[in-house]
Amino acid sequence: MARRSTPLLRRLLAPSPSPSPSTPLAGAAPRRTVTYMPRPGDGAPRGVTLIPGDGIGPLVTGAVRQVMEAMHAPVYFETYEVHGDMPTVPAEVIESIRRNKVCLKGGLATPVGGGVSSLNVQLRKELDLYAALVNCFNLPGLPTRHDNVDIVVIRENTEGEYSGLEHEVVPGVVESLKVITKFCSERIAKYAFEYAYLNNRKKVTAVHKANIMKLADGLFLESCREVAKKYPGIQYNEIIVDNCCMQLVAKPEQFDVMVTPNLYGNLVANVAAGIAGGTGVMPGGNVGQDHAIFEQGASAGNVGNENIVEKKRANPVALLLSSAMMLRHLQFPSFADRLETAVKRVIAEGKYRTKDLGGTSTTQEVTDAVIAKLG
Repeated sequence: MARRSTPLLRRLLAPSPSPSPSTPLAGAAPRRTVTYMPRPGDGAPRGVTLIPGDGIGPLVTGAVRQVMEAMHAPVYFETYEVHGDMPTVPAEVIESIRRNKVCLKGGLATPVGGGVSSLNVQLRKELDLYAALVNCFNLPGLPTRHDNVDIVVIRENTEGEYSGLEHEVVPGVVESLKVITKFCSERIAKYAFEYAYLNNRKKVTAVHKANIMKLADGLFLESCREVAKKYPGIQYNEIIVDNCCMQLVAKPEQFDVMVTPNLYGNLVANVAAGIAGGTGVMPGGNVGQDHAIFEQGASAGNVGNENIVEKKRANPVALLLSSAMMLRHLQFPSFADRLETAVKRVIAEGKYRTKDLGGTSTTQEVTDAVIAKLG
């Protein structure tokens, strides 16, 4: 018995030949290659300050929360009620954003005329969110007047006409000061060129009115020229703001990255958004050295109207794409890619669209469709 078992033991103990990588064992799962080793602490949930805001804000921020939960994104929200008719942004909200460094925001209504100042501007100044970025691009399946539109508008966000320095000299005469500084102009120009360099963009266009405002816009233009010399691999050109608007409507594909002073950027971004599919699908963010607030990119109608709110037909796409930008900012690129892909699939399919995109869907129907497309 012992003699018979010896050959069997030898066979069992002998090293088996290694299978070829190209020919896995029958019935065995294919071998996987390790492509990424997470560092300790990666994937830890990050706190995000959430401001639902006014009008459609609670609808679209609610959509984002549902999608984040469905994809198990590593973020959690600290929610604060802030409304555009408040005299100031509450101190605890500012403290929350300073602590979390990231905020997601619905639209805040800004009263027209005298009275309460814009809380949006207050947030930008308080947190020094000097760069506003709006990405205007064609979405596959969404018909627009122009194809091949992919424009990034980078706008100086803290000075210019939005400095808030206005006073009535005598009854019937108001003086409003436009402030342009070399520091802020160089800072926003550098941000635009760095963005272009890091995102493989080929051209930066400075938008100005230096033919009339020779000192203010002249200083902005001079700063852009100085920064452009440090980026020889990126094409630089300049365009007067009125001609810029006409060229956007006529031939938007000629633009790539645009860098602008404060007011011009607001106008140019909304024109570009209208060309590429509407403000309801354009993502954006306001970024500073230490903090960032992500919201709908183009501001036109950002709080909607009562009819949209009552029927719950607000378009959540812009804020969903903005939240994908936020996830990328937080260094969760795989979650950002999943969210962007799901949104683009829903748009391309065309079955679920809100009224502004030619459909009849509610906010919840679009949200459910996006969740269903999450891979």
